[in-house]
Amino acid sequence: MTRRGRFAPSPTGQLHIGNAITALAAWLQMRQTGGAFVLRIEDIDKARSRDAYAEQLQDDLLWLGLDWDEGPRVGGPYAPYVQSLREPLYEEALEKLRQDGRLYPCYCSRSELASIGSAPHGLASEGAGYPGLCRRLSEEERLAKAAKKTPALRFIMPDHALPFEDAFAGPQPSDGDDRSDFVVKRADGMFSYQLAVTVDDAAMGITDVLRGVDLLDSTPRQLALYEALGLKPPAFAHVPLLVDQEGKRLSKRDRSITLAGLRSAGVEPEQLLGALAHQAGWIDRPERLTARELIPSFGPIRQAGEHLLLTEPLRRLIGAG
Repeated sequence: MTRRGRFAPSPTGQLHIGNAITALAAWLQMRQTGGAFVLRIEDIDKARSRDAYAEQLQDDLLWLGLDWDEGPRVGGPYAPYVQSLREPLYEEALEKLRQDGRLYPCYCSRSELASIGSAPHGLASEGAGYPGLCRRLSEEERLAKAAKKTPALRFIMPDHALPFEDAFAGPQPSDGDDRSDFVVKRADGMFSYQLAVTVDDAAMGITDVLRGVDLLDSTPRQLALYEALGLKPPAFAHVPLLVDQEGKRLSKRDRSITLAGLRSAGVEPEQLLGALAHQAGWIDRPERLTARELIPSFGPIRQAGEHLLLTEPLRRLIGAG
């Protein structure tokens, strides 16, 4: 079977060098194995997503030499490749879960559960460690709450652990808060990242998911959805996040580290690719290389826990921007 990987950015800002190293790794993995590389735009967060960012990120990827076999501007057998156009699939998945008794309405407010955030990714957006308050409501209590408030929908996690082997991060036991019930559709009608990414990866036949380690703790929730929906999960590999000298995550708002900012400053793609490959540990010293010249060098990213401190060559290149 042909391997299929993907890069699935959210168009809520410009791509920065941290996003670029993840995209590059996913692209190299497929090019090295003869697989298909898919680009999917994850714009379910409609309040923050912008069409201009979606167009910009595609321009940035092509500037780097990271073409895609399926996706926007190209098409493919699993179109559309934009999540906001795929909502009927998410509704179908919800209906199956509902019929199987795997959902319940949740009326908890953010003031009651401060851990529920507004971002679409990761545990923070789904209520890590949710104590199951609404799961224990009687039918009478639910009716009373429903008369006052539109509920979110929560998925009932299985009692058993969902361990998995991560190609970069190693064995994952799945024995923490990632086993608590989580939201699959918010009260405002927005589908959760967990549901959408699971349905889309399965529908598109994705065999390899390579993404940032900030999504590592959400993987057991997706595995639970794969199991409940009778779908085969992909293999997972989570890339350490690039951080600055103070250990802070890179921000899409910092123009000096965005691909668009570097391009406008005169940085050439071969310069950036060489610095990123050196950062990842694929080459011993930074040199000007095209994406295709890096294909034989791809392998596991040099580990430093969950974070990769920017190397001097990459810091110098950013400084040039």
